[in-house]
Amino acid sequence: MKLDILAIGAHPDDVELGCSATIAKEIEKGRKVGILDLTRGELGTRGTAEIRDKEAKAAADILGVSIRENLEFSDGFFVNNVAHQLEIIKVIRKYKPALVLCNAIDDRHIDHGKGAKLVADACFLSGLRKIETIYNGNAQEAWRPKNVFHYIQWKNLSPDVVVDVTGFMDKKVASVKAYASQIFDENSQEPETPISSSNFLESITYRAKDLGRLVGAEYGEGFNVSRYVAVDSLFDLK
Repeated sequence: MKLDILAIGAHPDDVELGCSATIAKEIEKGRKVGILDLTRGELGTRGTAEIRDKEAKAAADILGVSIRENLEFSDGFFVNNVAHQLEIIKVIRKYKPALVLCNAIDDRHIDHGKGAKLVADACFLSGLRKIETIYNGNAQEAWRPKNVFHYIQWKNLSPDVVVDVTGFMDKKVASVKAYASQIFDENSQEPETPISSSNFLESITYRAKDLGRLVGAEYGEGFNVSRYVAVDSLFDLK
């Protein structure tokens, strides 16, 4: 299967929180989208890796993605080295996405910035023919996505690109709420975390409304880029 978009997150729920409205919009347009989680989020204060697996599947079903895979890297301790890069390269070459969406370039959680650089490096290296990878016993062809976009997470980074996601926020919020063990629940006896407050849950919508306001839309999702994004004409801009 060839994907139009591969959305990658260091943890299950990163993609939903960062760019799921964009994903839902592209899927409605008929584009094929997949999600790759680098870890199972096993160091999360609330819940377990097994619970997170079930929540990730439920969220994927809500969004309607074509595939969701998990590389089972070590939560909190994966590094940007050859071994980890090669595992991501195999997935990129397997699905040949035109675009990759991945973690914020700078964020509160150390895995987010690490994940952003690891994925960006793997996307570049995946295009080098002399790097050989094998999948299911067959040599893979080199493949480099056209662009890598970094979604915005905890920190309020200034976006380089804002996608109008008006009409898709309900699906985003529903996919986030699939992670019931992680988000606000007034009856929960679990320890509080930065993402378990009612304020955080509400911030998903009010951040999107503010980004939308800045670009003349009702809701928006922001992305950063490491290299310039080209357009054929200034009239392509909304």
